[in-house]
Amino acid sequence: MKRVTVLGATGSIGRSTLDVMARHSGRYELYAATAHSNLDELLSICIKHRPKFAILATDAGAADFKQRLRDAGLSTEVRVGVEAMCEASSAKDVDVVVAAIVGAAGLTPTLAAVNSGKRILLANKEALVMTGGLFMDAVRKHGAELLPIDSEHNAIYQCLPEAAQRLNDSASLAAHGVTRVLLTASGGPFRHFSREQLQQVTPVQACKHPNWSMGRKISVDSASLMNKGLELIEACWLFDLAPGSVQVHLHPESIIHSMVEYVDGSILAQMGNPDMRTPIAYGLAWPERVDAGVEPLDLFSIGKLHFEKPDKERFPCLRLAEEAFALGGTAPAVVNAANEVAVDAFLQGGIRFVDIPVVIEKSLLKGSIVRADSVETVIEADRVARQYASEAINELAGGVVIP
Repeated sequence: MKRVTVLGATGSIGRSTLDVMARHSGRYELYAATAHSNLDELLSICIKHRPKFAILATDAGAADFKQRLRDAGLSTEVRVGVEAMCEASSAKDVDVVVAAIVGAAGLTPTLAAVNSGKRILLANKEALVMTGGLFMDAVRKHGAELLPIDSEHNAIYQCLPEAAQRLNDSASLAAHGVTRVLLTASGGPFRHFSREQLQQVTPVQACKHPNWSMGRKISVDSASLMNKGLELIEACWLFDLAPGSVQVHLHPESIIHSMVEYVDGSILAQMGNPDMRTPIAYGLAWPERVDAGVEPLDLFSIGKLHFEKPDKERFPCLRLAEEAFALGGTAPAVVNAANEVAVDAFLQGGIRFVDIPVVIEKSLLKGSIVRADSVETVIEADRVARQYASEAINELAGGVVIP
């Protein structure tokens, strides 16, 4: 029996994880579940999975939630805050930590799992984007077992030879015959929109992803291609690649989740229906495979697969992410923080969709990029970038809410 802590249990990744676990209740047991604000769903999770701990981001509603657990006859203990999340990630009884908290908030508890040598199913790309080398150094130092469960990075992982799947090893992919990684992207709902159409995009439109069911923030990131920019940075750190070795391909069907090219000319692709339960099941059971509850892929009904080059002029977020990685140091943390603030402002009607990369670029140009020599340095860069981003938003909006 593997005991699992799910960071971000009420999000789309968390729900998919719990679905896979429920299909294999003799193999996996929920140790702790965390939630930001969706306490109704967290209660449902506790009733169904009976974790030892339920952890809330803040104490707002904690007393009422404890009473609701008691009324349901549950002994689940309620804890609050980042420190409690870190304890649930590093507890000696925990075997697997699913890192699925969106944004910078997931960094500290994910690092706690790394420093405790756990198996980490990494969906929180921001942890790697922000701390990069520090994160991977900690993985190697503490012998953590890192399995990416973003669909693209998991696809790359599945297409590697087993000897290259030990991501805490120092051997480069080139030593295993890998020449290039082809990172696929759906292109989101606006890939054929003109510049004029992009100026009129609404939050409702941006959150309607054509293939995936995801949270609002990551849906906007997908629409702007920032999600692919962050994934490019993550791939470089995960697999020790230079950005030139990672090529983004728009693939609107989301059937091929990514590909790996080898020195002999072979390209291996991982394919499947767009369902996050596939990479999650792979991460939970690796090196075995278990049923994920995903419908088999029907290639006859799909018929054709398409690929396009991304347009970095209409979607500059991808370019900004590449530039941030090239700058190094705290630049990726700055871009990530500014993007989080800008996306939130867009979702609240404070700026236009096309203003998101403007805010990011202003923050990157204004920020002082320094060597990312500690987590504290990165967190401070994140704080300052958020301040710069807020100032840029105020300049753009002029205090007027955009419908």
